[in-house]
Amino acid sequence: MPVFLFPGQGAQFTGMGIDLYDADADGKTGVRALFDEASAILGSDIRDTLNSDAEALKRTDVSQVAITVASLAAVRALAAKGVKPEACAGFSLGEYPALAVAGVLSESDAIRIAIRRGKIMQEVADKIAAEAGASGDGPAPSAGMAAVLGLSPEAVDGAIKNANIPGLFGANYNSPAQTVVSGTAQALEAAEAAFKAAGAKRVIRLKVAGPFHSPLMAEAGKLFSAVLEGVAFGDPVLPLFSNVTGARVLTGSEAKACAVAHITGPVRWTGEEAAIAAFMAAKGTDSLVEVGPGKVLSGLWADSKQAGSCKPYGEYLA
Repeated sequence: MPVFLFPGQGAQFTGMGIDLYDADADGKTGVRALFDEASAILGSDIRDTLNSDAEALKRTDVSQVAITVASLAAVRALAAKGVKPEACAGFSLGEYPALAVAGVLSESDAIRIAIRRGKIMQEVADKIAAEAGASGDGPAPSAGMAAVLGLSPEAVDGAIKNANIPGLFGANYNSPAQTVVSGTAQALEAAEAAFKAAGAKRVIRLKVAGPFHSPLMAEAGKLFSAVLEGVAFGDPVLPLFSNVTGARVLTGSEAKACAVAHITGPVRWTGEEAAIAAFMAAKGTDSLVEVGPGKVLSGLWADSKQAGSCKPYGEYLA
């Protein structure tokens, strides 16, 4: 059996998951039932959300529920083909469908949480942007994120420490040669020169709503923690790996703590990949499936040079 990997925000595209809905005309895969449930929770047709244009899908309050539902739909379509996971993990937002598959959350709770998480993160990001433009003439640059290419995670951390730039944080440790940082507008501007001096090939500002996975999202962390207070997190029934710690999650309470920490802490995907690779070696498997939109995680797994290969889920449905 393969390991299921679930992508995060940024993997979205217009119409994702709609093909799985159309293919379930007889209802046998359960995708249409999932869409009905998601629509009832959302209060509108989830297909309209999935069919949003690219600009709308960039919004955190739109993309997070859309990606979660599209990923859970892929899980159901794979199950109908007899493809089930031996273990699972998710990248940032992707941890929510992973929690559902591992039995930590119900699918409906995973969808509800994705809706609230997306709204809270968008609202706080909008507030940060508004505060940045509150003085002076015309719009001011706001806090955000930048991808640093060609440096190891250790080198990125070293450059951040040596440059001593206030308001700059490691946010996504994606691969041995790709790290994303979050920071204030001033910090990101100053950081580019520091990273290039350390040997980075490129530093690319990302089109995202805010400085995610950093202490700058502290207000979002408090709001989201309150959302999770009344949600039951069960112990995993499948091996589950967290990119908050880079290690296996053993209890529901640990999973909940990671969910809160995720808002203000970095994504440690490099550590998680190493833990998954060790698990796969022990189990004698080298098969991974990217369960959700896009091929981002397949590319990152190849970049990591770990054993085995990650394939998009569509190859299992052909």
